[in-house]
Amino acid sequence: MNRSTNRRWTRAAALALTVGAAVVLTPSIGAAAPTTAAEARKAVTDAGLEITALDEQVHEAEAAAEEHQAAADAAAATAAQAQAQLAALEPQLRAIAQTGYVGTTRGRLAAFLTSGSADALIQQMNTLDQLATHADAIVATAATARSAAEQAHQDAAAAAAAATAAQAELRAQKDQLEGELAGYQADLARLSAADQVRVHNVISGPEVAAPAPAPAPTAAAGVAVQTALAQIGDMYGIGAEGPDSFDCSGLTQYAYAAAGISLPHSSRAQSGMGVAVSRADLQPGDLVFFYSPISHVGMYIGNGQMVHASVSGRPVAVTSVDKGGYVSARRVTG
Repeated sequence: MNRSTNRRWTRAAALALTVGAAVVLTPSIGAAAPTTAAEARKAVTDAGLEITALDEQVHEAEAAAEEHQAAADAAAATAAQAQAQLAALEPQLRAIAQTGYVGTTRGRLAAFLTSGSADALIQQMNTLDQLATHADAIVATAATARSAAEQAHQDAAAAAAAATAAQAELRAQKDQLEGELAGYQADLARLSAADQVRVHNVISGPEVAAPAPAPAPTAAAGVAVQTALAQIGDMYGIGAEGPDSFDCSGLTQYAYAAAGISLPHSSRAQSGMGVAVSRADLQPGDLVFFYSPISHVGMYIGNGQMVHASVSGRPVAVTSVDKGGYVSARRVTG
């Protein structure tokens, strides 16, 4: 079922269930319309998970766009340098063109006719040979420089095109995210208060009171945990990285920045940082990841709990690390 199909029947079913009407919908091909509150809750829950996943994909698209732009800038600089090197050889090439007799039969004949002795002839011939060798070297250098400049210009054009395409992809993903978010918020609002809580508990895990965190293994991990816990109550925000609103990877990035450790703003990218840690060996400060492909990250605080920014409409909170969907963990401190 695609997202647009999911969105159509979710709204209709949620509204019908909210007002107590019988749900009689014509499902699209391959998609069954929800006919119960449980099915409507699941549809909205799935949409919420899609939102968080798409938010993380946008971060990856942003990083890709930045990389492509940096490559385009570097390629343009290389092209300019290659062109400058070619231009620097132009005076020498003009001089060679104006003295084209060097190294030719004409030059050697002139040397023979003007030499006063065999020794003088040999001297002039040696000089002509040296000049010819030098001229050949300059011409060869210029040819190499020209080829390098042409290749650099081609590389720059290709890199610029890739950067433009990456920006277009980023805009498309942001537009999709905005549309999905608006639909999710509307769908969620149509559910009963009790069903909204059920949806949030599935996505985020039931909230628990934030306990005193277990001792962290390193000072940096301790700072990160305390910083993350200090954000409890701040609302989830699409693409937010603080100081008053966060998405999942924005929160962990913000917390570890306070400890002097730089993390990318992407749960999938963060899942490649540091070293792998088993579920049994989790320590406070470890990053815990969810779903496949990875689209959510939280920070372990000890006692089987984590702090995380979960989904639109929910604040940063402490929940069980076993809320569902756990796949891996990484330790980014020593």
